[in-house]
Formats: sequence, structure tokens, C-alpha cells
Amino acid sequence: MALVTGSELKADLSNWNPEDPAVWDPKRAWWTLGITTYTMFISFATWYVVSAVAPRLNDVGFALDTDQLYWIVAIPGLSAGILRLVFMFLPPILGSRRLVVLSALLLLVPLLGWTFAVRDNTTPFWVLMALAFAAGVGGGTFSGFMPSTSYYFPKRLSGTALGLQAGLGSFGISFVQLLTPWVVGFGLFGTAALTPQTDAGGRLLWLHNGGLVLVPWVLLAAVVAFLYIRSVPVTANFREQMDIFRLKHTWIQTVIYVMGFGLFSGLAAQTALLIKSLWGGPEAGGPNGMVFAFIGAALGALVRAACGPLCDRFGGGIFTLIGSIGMFIGCVLATVFLLPGSASGFGGFVTGILIVFFFSGLVNAGVFKQMPTIFPRRQAGGAIGFTASMAAFGPFFVGVLLSLLGPVPFFVWSVILCGACCWLAWWYYVRPGAEAKS
Repeated sequence: MALVTGSELKADLSNWNPEDPAVWDPKRAWWTLGITTYTMFISFATWYVVSAVAPRLNDVGFALDTDQLYWIVAIPGLSAGILRLVFMFLPPILGSRRLVVLSALLLLVPLLGWTFAVRDNTTPFWVLMALAFAAGVGGGTFSGFMPSTSYYFPKRLSGTALGLQAGLGSFGISFVQLLTPWVVGFGLFGTAALTPQTDAGGRLLWLHNGGLVLVPWVLLAAVVAFLYIRSVPVTANFREQMDIFRLKHTWIQTVIYVMGFGLFSGLAAQTALLIKSLWGGPEAGGPNGMVFAFIGAALGALVRAACGPLCDRFGGGIFTLIGSIGMFIGCVLATVFLLPGSASGFGGFVTGILIVFFFSGLVNAGVFKQMPTIFPRRQAGGAIGFTASMAAFGPFFVGVLLSLLGPVPFFVWSVILCGACCWLAWWYYVRPGAEAKS
């Protein structure tokens, strides 16, 4: 892209209309998608940095019990859901450029906070909880970025654009879970002089690198967004945006997306701790739960990105239905094989979990194709933001349910939810005569 000029820094695209080929600039739309997707990738990595760091806290001298660890990993999901309820209203108020720049800079709070907190194993539990809450801003940005992206593309390409952004952005989850175990093993960015910690086996750990490694990439996102993103002329105040709550399909789509992304994000955050609590970790001769958390999150993100163009071609409803059926089967399988201490039980359980991750990609891609099709443009943006807000509570509620109910009751509840969503997708969007085929 050419060097920006003063005119390029104007905030508005006054005559932007993606449905009119005469005034739509596809090059600018795709560049904007690339920048916001990169920023979302870093945002999701920030959101899940807690799930990657928390399993190692006791290794460096913290004394946290299992319930405390569940809560620390769950809290970013709670805050992401709350913050998405704020971010969903921001695109037509702030405009895309200010929104993306501000979002990127806010990520520095949890990243630098965790960098310093993990270096002191006397850090109080409430401080860790506050920093876990701050990490939720990374998940909160989703409800701003996705509606904003929907403004840049015609409806015929909405599945591709939103599928790519959400799918590739979600790779930030698996990225941070893969990266963190590696970067905590050495000094980083000239910080090797910072005192490393020692685990129970006498190995040196730079656990602070889990947050520190993302800081330069956050700064890059803020700079690039400021230089190249311009805002589209979609405006509405807070009161005007409340009309989406009077629409029946806002609530139906929300329930289905809570299943699709809520279970995806919740299991991505909790799988490692769940496997460790049931079968023990590598230090006790058990499996490495981080491996399966990484594989599952990457699988769901890849499927979501790949299904976007297919949803544009065949419609989102059929993918929502197929994905719901697949998630139902995966949850049933995980429940049946949830037999701690049994090698065969572990294999069946992991298979069920991976099936859930895989088919969640179909659901999530399908829903985000359906909403721009069902709703007018501005209402579609609000519906996207709201459904994403509710689904972002996934890591919180999955963590709480696992902690309060235990694994088997949690997966029974998941089976019921998936079964209900199969019926909703079939009745309202797929069956012959469905009122909102999409």
C-alpha cells in the first residue's frame, strides 16, 4: 500500500455504499479487513493469555487451588461478555478507525499487568482476578470489529468477510496457547536479565513473557489502524440501536451462537485445566491438556474461516443446522466417555471434544452469514454485536458450571442446549416453508 497522505487520514468515506459498484472500493474494503483481522488476532491472544499462563502459576510458587484456577481462567469470559455489550454500540458512534486504535491500546493494560504480576508469587488472588477481568477487553473488541466489518462489504460477500475475520482472528486463541509454553523458556526482547523463576523441577521459567511477547504487536496494530483505516458513514446513537431487541430473530440467533461460539470459547479456555484435573498433567504421567486445547481451538477457527465462502454460495442456514447436529453428537460422545483414569475413556472424551470444536466452526460461520441476510445493514451490525456479546460469556459460564456442577452434568447440559439449537435452526431457517431462509 502506498504511503498515506494527509487526505488519506480523513475519518470518513462520505459516499460509501458496498451495494453500489460505482462507489464501492473493494481494495480498501479488503485492506481494512486485513488490518482489523490482524488486530482481532492479537486481541483474542490477549483474551486467552490467562488460560495459557494460569496452569503454570503454581509451578512458580503460587498456592492456588483448583477452584481458584477455574475462576481465574473463567473471569476473562465474564468481562468479555460485559465489554461486548459496550463495544456493540461503538462502531456507528466512534467510527472504525478510532474504534480499532482505541481497542488495540487497551490491550496493553492486561498484557503489561500480567507481565509484572506473575513475577511475584505473593500477588494477591484479587489482583490476579482483576487482571483476568482486564484481559477480557481482547474478547470484547469482537462485538465492535465484526459489525464494523459488515459495513464495508456487500451482502453477497458478507459470509466470506465475516468468516475470514472471525476464523482467522480466533486463531489468536490457539496461537497464544502454542506460543506461551515456548516463550516462557528463555529471556525475551533483551529482558533476559529479569530474574527468571524456578519450577518444582528446578527449570528456569520466564513466565512474564506470556504477556510481554504480544506488546510490540499490539503497538503495531494501533499504528497501522491509525494510518490506513477510514470510517464508513453508518451512524446511530445508543437509543436508535435498541430496536434490535424487538426483533424475534435477534434472540433466536443469539441462542444458536451462544451454543456455537460459547461452547467453542469456553472449552478452548477450560480444556487444559479439565484434562489436568481429571487425568493429571504431564508431570504426573498424564496427557498434556494444552496440546488438545490448541488443536481444538485451531480446528474450530480454521473451519469457520473456510466455511465463509461456502455460506455465501449455499446460504448460512444449512451450515448452522449441520454444525448444530455435529456439536450435539460431539457432546453426547464426550459425556459417554467421561471416565477419569481410563485411557480408552480419555481417547473417546477427546474425540468428542474435537468434534465439538470442528462443528462449532460451521455454526459460527453460518450464523454470521445469516445475520447480514436477515437484517438490514445497521440492524445486522447491532445483532452481530449483541449475539457475540452473549456468546462471549462462554469461558465464564463453562468455567463456573464445571466448578459448581462437575464435568458430567456440564456436558449433559451441553447436549440439551445443542439439541434445542438443532430444532431452532431447522424450524426457522432450513425446513420447507421456513420463515427466514438465509
